[in-house]
Amino acid sequence: MKIVRRAAACAACLLAACATQPPSAPPDIVLYNGKIVTVDASFSVAQAVAIRGDRFVAVGTTESLRRTAGPDTRQIDLGGRTVTPGLMDGHLHNAGGGPGVNLSRVRSIDELLAAVEARAKKTPPGELIISNSDWHEAQLQEKRLPHLKELDRVAPRNPVVLVRGGHEYIINSAAAQRWNITGETKSPAGGEIGHDADGGLNGELVDTARALVHLPPPGPLNPTIIERQMRLLNSVGLTSIRVPGSFQFGGDQVAAYHMFQDLKREGRLTMRVNYLMRVFDFSSVDKVKALIASWNIKPDEGDEWLRIGGMKTLVDGGFEGGNMREPYAEPYGRGGKFKGIEVVPRSQYIPVVLELNRLGWRVATHAVGDAAVDEVLDAYEAADRERPIKGKRWTIEHFFIAQPDHFARVRALDLAISAQDHLYLAAPSMAKYWGRERAEQVTPMRTFLDQGFPVAGGTDSPVIPYNPFWAMYHFITRDTISDGVYGANQRISREEALRVYTINNARLTFEESRKGSIEPGKLADLVVLSADYLTVPEKEIEQLKAIATMIGGRFVYMDRAFRPQ
Repeated sequence: MKIVRRAAACAACLLAACATQPPSAPPDIVLYNGKIVTVDASFSVAQAVAIRGDRFVAVGTTESLRRTAGPDTRQIDLGGRTVTPGLMDGHLHNAGGGPGVNLSRVRSIDELLAAVEARAKKTPPGELIISNSDWHEAQLQEKRLPHLKELDRVAPRNPVVLVRGGHEYIINSAAAQRWNITGETKSPAGGEIGHDADGGLNGELVDTARALVHLPPPGPLNPTIIERQMRLLNSVGLTSIRVPGSFQFGGDQVAAYHMFQDLKREGRLTMRVNYLMRVFDFSSVDKVKALIASWNIKPDEGDEWLRIGGMKTLVDGGFEGGNMREPYAEPYGRGGKFKGIEVVPRSQYIPVVLELNRLGWRVATHAVGDAAVDEVLDAYEAADRERPIKGKRWTIEHFFIAQPDHFARVRALDLAISAQDHLYLAAPSMAKYWGRERAEQVTPMRTFLDQGFPVAGGTDSPVIPYNPFWAMYHFITRDTISDGVYGANQRISREEALRVYTINNARLTFEESRKGSIEPGKLADLVVLSADYLTVPEKEIEQLKAIATMIGGRFVYMDRAFRPQ
């Protein structure tokens, strides 16, 4: 409410503060009679914005900017609607979907099993059934994963592999038999095979244990699929994304990057893309060097549409495998013995990070648990001693569990944090695995901002839905989809949340002088909203929609509610 009151009380001052000199030549477009939330340094609010080519050229009052229009200027009446800078997602793999069993809309175990059973009835015996990855047990009424035996009941004649996010598979007995996985099979290093109390398989394969199953490669990615995904993301107001390692789980990251290059060359991109390459095999520094050399891709190559943003690495698992200092809650803690999964051991991770630094790559590391963050900081400090990384905006991706002793080390290395709204969807699972007290403080955004850390927001789609308004709502309220508020002390303001999903993402990729706010000279990326983000009741932030999305002065999405002449 503080932001609401300030916006209402200081409107005149803000309009005056954000007024700019009129453009020297007539603009191509003037958007007027709106509420232009600029997200400039003073968070000014204006009535109108002028655009020439792909840039903003002036911000100010309706009267002053309409006077600058020429005979060919397109003037669009916003009808009082709110406009913000184009929204950005700092950690997005893709928009989800695919040819597998769609579980994204099921809301109970029965519905999930019915979806699998329906596919099994249409599938020849012995043929593999796979789900899409964009679902999570927290969306289910029971808030649990299906069990191997339940999958056996609905698909007794087919191997079934349910792909849950990017860290876990759930299989049935036919799949276990196909790949010779038994109750006696040992969990591989960096992974976990799930068991019941009696030692039998429960169907869960976590992190590197997924490699025991050999899924067919995903269907070929092509430019048309990428375009379709970009349009989906445009429809929720996204104008920039940072892709952490691949646009297709299990796909060819180099081929995908070249497809983005082709789309850019042909003028078909409707999204600005910061693309991170990824290391998967940490077993040998020589292997990593050879792999990178084979790509023929250079750090930071590209332009304002498509740029290589660094190298994605990882050290631990996800919700079910984050590497912690303290044991998991029982029964998952196994009597205090289980603290998560070190997917990549220090002995392999640190030498690779050192080599990436020598080769000039900016490093971004997936780290969920506090022990995983310890490992990352140790590696980054070692790299900094050899070749300074300060000012290069190396990042920690996710950073679910933070400890006070992390903060001075993060600050000394000048690190950025790429944070997402996993808690919004998965709160019950986190409480189950880690205990409610620890889950309450997952992704402590208030603490990060109070520490002065640069924090960029994202979703980790398809692990979490790609809607940025859901993410902002979560960080403003700490409300979750199915389990109420977690960690109310970590709430942030509406202004802070909007910065996190706009200008802070631009800073993460060294583009804060080009985009992220509505200011003269910056790229004309914006979104027109269905309601006023600054004043609607908190719960309605979750329901906000983009009714128009513009990138570089061109509308790439328009809802039926917004059809300007």
